[in-house]
Amino acid sequence: MILKTLLYMLIFSFFTSLFANGAVVFMYHRFDESKYPSTSITTKQFQYQLDYLEKNNYNVWHISKILRYIKAKKPIPPKTVALTIDDAYISVYKKAYPLLKKKNFPFSVMVNTNPVDNKSESYMSWDMMREMKANKAEFANHSQSHDYLTHKKNETDEAFKKRLTKEVLNAQLRLQEELGEDTNENPKLFVYPFGEFSIKSAEFLKELDYIGVTQTSGAVGESSDLMSIRRFPMSETFATKDGFKTKLNTLPMPIDYLSPFEPTLKEENPPKLLIKLKRPLKNLKCYMSSGEPIPIKWFSDTEFIISANRTLKKPREKYTCTAPAPNKKWYWYSHLWIIK
Repeated sequence: MILKTLLYMLIFSFFTSLFANGAVVFMYHRFDESKYPSTSITTKQFQYQLDYLEKNNYNVWHISKILRYIKAKKPIPPKTVALTIDDAYISVYKKAYPLLKKKNFPFSVMVNTNPVDNKSESYMSWDMMREMKANKAEFANHSQSHDYLTHKKNETDEAFKKRLTKEVLNAQLRLQEELGEDTNENPKLFVYPFGEFSIKSAEFLKELDYIGVTQTSGAVGESSDLMSIRRFPMSETFATKDGFKTKLNTLPMPIDYLSPFEPTLKEENPPKLLIKLKRPLKNLKCYMSSGEPIPIKWFSDTEFIISANRTLKKPREKYTCTAPAPNKKWYWYSHLWIIK
């Protein structure tokens, strides 16, 4: 009986570790639009990435499916990836969609609805999106106007909540009117414009029963904060073959606690970030967005504080910490700072 129990525990432990990998979500904007190098990727780079996922037997899921698993605390299979595309630019339909359709890969498009309704030539039409929906595309809420959705100068909490609610609900209404009542419902996703959010915006979105999605790098898993779901941005600079494969092999950093959650800087610049890990990690290092190392002050083998050696520059910067993980993977966590 004791041997059977031990054997069961070993098998359970094995399968738990096997499926405790989390998932990696990639974020794209434009395709073959070289005028916008910070947000565009070449179709050659994108084709390589899709080929790599196919040849190496990755599970390509909608981001909504990954988040349903996280909410339900269901184990996500290893090698699970989501492909998300922000803003609904026309190059998505002309350049990316044919490649995705050929692979039969599911993908997610995050739509800010005003330019679509205004029939901007730079954006897809609703008809294009309906065609894509019939070929494994899903659509999520990226606001009505793509305005900055953090507090403006002298904006009260009441006025901010009213503005944010209007942006979210009006966009959701248009998505469902054009693409079906089931659009962006299971679960409801809101993709922060410019990736910017605050404690207040996260709280208001939670009241509306939305999950918040950012542009901050990192893998996602069972302990992910559902108001700041992370994605790896892909552009010409960051879409190198090695860079793509490195990000594919990331795991959520096992963070027990961090402070502050609020990304908007008030007065202190450079800011201090306190992180407490669930367990010790060897060779942990932290960096600025530019790659400059950030000094680490350890209080114990699981608790440390980091602060850059220089003032952070507007409009946004990140602190990123990484550590080697088993099987040639990397634990990865990025923290957004918004500098007003």
